[in-house]
Amino acid sequence: MEFNKIEVLLEKYFEGETSIAEETELKNYFSSANVAPHLEQYKAIFGYFEVSKAQKLTKKPLFVSRKRKINWLAIAASIVVLLGIGTYTYNNMHIAKESKELGTYDNPEEALQATQKALAMLSDNVNVGIEGVQYLQVYEVTKEKVFIE
Repeated sequence: MEFNKIEVLLEKYFEGETSIAEETELKNYFSSANVAPHLEQYKAIFGYFEVSKAQKLTKKPLFVSRKRKINWLAIAASIVVLLGIGTYTYNNMHIAKESKELGTYDNPEEALQATQKALAMLSDNVNVGIEGVQYLQVYEVTKEKVFIE
């Protein structure tokens, strides 16, 4: 009879419908020596509660205050923002200096010489391209002679 009652209590326990008194009754039953053989598998579940009660905390837990974490986070964020602003300002000043120096000549003769030099380099590269096109035209004429359509 007692086994049937324990089985009903177990079903209620696994459904989450037991009261504190019924759970205490289950714990007492499974901690005793006369447990039914087919209910032995549940003995470890209820034996765990006794073991966990006996355990004591040996180390003192380290508590880091939340306020302290927030302070470090604010400091780190402000440093990142300052570094970003500093890098942006430095790069803009460096680019502004370079843009003032590019392409400006006080003496018109120097400007003329620099322009002629740049146009001569451009002309050399264009001439190389034209020679390549002339080679292709010779190839086309030769191809038409060989392959008559």
